[in-house]
Amino acid sequence: LCLQVPELEKATVRIRQPERVREIIQSLREQGVAKLQVISDFDMTLSRFGCNGRRCPTSHSILDTSRVISEDGKKKLKDLLHYYYPIEIDPNRTLEEKCPLMVEWWTKAHELLVQQKIHKNDIAQIVRESEVMLRYGHRDFFDQLHENNVPLFIFSAGIGDILEEIIRQANVFYSNVNVVSNYMDFNDDGVLTHFRRPLIHIYNKNNTVLQGMGYFQQLSTRTSIILLGDSMGDLTMADGVPSVENILKIGFLNDKVEERRGKYLDSYDIVLESDETLDVVNGILRHVLTE
Repeated sequence: LCLQVPELEKATVRIRQPERVREIIQSLREQGVAKLQVISDFDMTLSRFGCNGRRCPTSHSILDTSRVISEDGKKKLKDLLHYYYPIEIDPNRTLEEKCPLMVEWWTKAHELLVQQKIHKNDIAQIVRESEVMLRYGHRDFFDQLHENNVPLFIFSAGIGDILEEIIRQANVFYSNVNVVSNYMDFNDDGVLTHFRRPLIHIYNKNNTVLQGMGYFQQLSTRTSIILLGDSMGDLTMADGVPSVENILKIGFLNDKVEERRGKYLDSYDIVLESDETLDVVNGILRHVLTE
């Protein structure tokens, strides 16, 4: 397999069942470009987790810490993060326990943001001033998919307006990119009034929030999937695909690597530990997309 995809030799790569992974990649290649689609999370998957020992912001935290949020608002948003984030990544809590708490967190955070009277015209500048970074190799990733007409579906529990702006500023918002996320609604004066429903949080990224969208139905012939995520909640992102023939799940393990490794290896085909690049993904894409 490493002969075909040398990037899999990287020290950051862990694979529990190499033989199975080899078979899936082989099948993806045999099925060809016309059958492939990519489904990806955004925050900490396409965007970087850290740089020089510092955390990079998520689409929510870009807004939460920006100049348009009052000091009191920033403090309240930070308090929510400190309370709910440990729950989100707690390996000892069940999904049933976590789900209502995530809804609570996102709802409270969105309500706080609405109170800030955020202006639509400020978003581009907020993103420009932030420390967000897409992973190394992102241009190669977006370009390969665009040039081969492979649909890229970004399914994010972040803020759609922010992450779209990040992709736009990186000059990779191509016609093959589709985003489903939490979008803001603004009034005629361009002031944030509410977030659109349904609310997407980290543990409901599945068919329940895609109903009536018809996105996957339109792509019913694209039965080969490469799925990219960084959490357990991302594993259900392809649940809406009508008939999956092959799926390769690649997981970025960014945080608490030792304690979460086992769970990730059980769930993802390929686990990338503290890897801030898209090298492995790009290597697999090159192999699958070359005739």
